[in-house]
Amino acid sequence: MNAKPHRNTIFVEDATVLSHQAHDAGQYILRVQAPRCAAHAEPGSFVHLSCDPMLPLRRPLSIMRVDPEAGWVEFLYKAVGYGTGLLARRAKGDTISLMGPIGRPFAPHPQRRRPLLIGGGVGIPPMVFLADRLRRQPDYSPFAILGSEVPFPFRAKPSQIMLSGVPEGVIAAMPLLEDWGIPSRLASLRGYAGCHEGYVTDLARHWLDGLSAEARAEVEIFACGPHPMLAAVASLARDFDLPAQVSLEEYMACAVGGCAGCTVRVNTPEGPAMKRVCVDGPVFDAAMVAFGH
Repeated sequence: MNAKPHRNTIFVEDATVLSHQAHDAGQYILRVQAPRCAAHAEPGSFVHLSCDPMLPLRRPLSIMRVDPEAGWVEFLYKAVGYGTGLLARRAKGDTISLMGPIGRPFAPHPQRRRPLLIGGGVGIPPMVFLADRLRRQPDYSPFAILGSEVPFPFRAKPSQIMLSGVPEGVIAAMPLLEDWGIPSRLASLRGYAGCHEGYVTDLARHWLDGLSAEARAEVEIFACGPHPMLAAVASLARDFDLPAQVSLEEYMACAVGGCAGCTVRVNTPEGPAMKRVCVDGPVFDAAMVAFGH
């Protein structure tokens, strides 16, 4: 491994591909050996990967899982352009330059013991990472709602964890979360068996409506996904007067705050401001983000 520290908390590593699994609709799960990143990553942080030695610009990928002891980091991504198309060709044993972990992570509040995790598409990985971290803290009882308009990159299974407030017949769950003892439900508009036929926020609203006032006061929302979904999450949080943290996805060139190419508008006590997703985020208070801009 050839590692160089960057900004004290971001490291450049020559990561070795341990596995690279292809799934439907151009989705891939990539696991690499990157001990320094694995040791410092937090739920919500991401890395900047070199997709190919001949392609200068890196691509940002959210972290889905880490094992600090074994030293590996895992990602779920979709090959949608030239760079990720090249990344999809990388094979076991290849070396990939990785820079990370980068960004401001999620920060669950201890008094909010019922985290609601909402992930859409390639926004699923940070929710899995956060769920993994929360399951190691017995005070939390998370619930995950995951949505996709293409086949999920895992074989859904009927959940054995019963939930009140979920429509009858909505039983499809993510096996990994099920194995961790974390309840999850899936949503899609594609008619997949056992999934909620609708948006993730529709299912979240249904669940929240079914909670008592005391239970709802313990909920905090965490979300990652497309901007329209996150705008809907912010609206949902306002309707129920709940705190919400969202992880934004933006194109970026440098990923360390130098180019300011990933700025978003946020509302601060001093007025509107432009913030960089890479270093000021990617996690923001949902109430601050100006989604209309």
